[in-house]
Amino acid sequence: MQTRTKALPAAMRQVLTDARRQRGWSQAELGQRVGLPQMHISAIETGKVIPRYDTLLELVRVLDYDLLLVPRDLVPVVQSLTREQHIKGQDEAEERPLYMPDEGEERSS
Repeated sequence: MQTRTKALPAAMRQVLTDARRQRGWSQAELGQRVGLPQMHISAIETGKVIPRYDTLLELVRVLDYDLLLVPRDLVPVVQSLTREQHIKGQDEAEERPLYMPDEGEERSS
C-alpha cells in the first residue's frame, strides 16, 4: 500500500506562491477569493497542510491555472514545453503554435 504524501510537491507550492505574488495578492487576499483564512493559505504554501482536492482546484482556478492529468511517460515532454514558455517569457504573451516554420519554409493554409 502506498503512503500518503505529507505535503503538496514543493514545485507545485512554489508555482501557487509565485502566481499569487505575480498578481500582487497577499495570502489574505487569495484566501478571501477562495473562502479560506490567511493562516490556511500560509500552511498550504509552506507544506504544513495538504489542501482537499476541491480546495486545490479552486486555488488553481482563481490563480488562472489548470490541473492536468498527464500520462507519466509524457510528463517530460509537457515539462519541456512549459519550461520553454517560461524561459522565453511567453507565459503572459499571445499564444503561439507548437510548430513554427523555419525561415524560407512556406506555410500551408
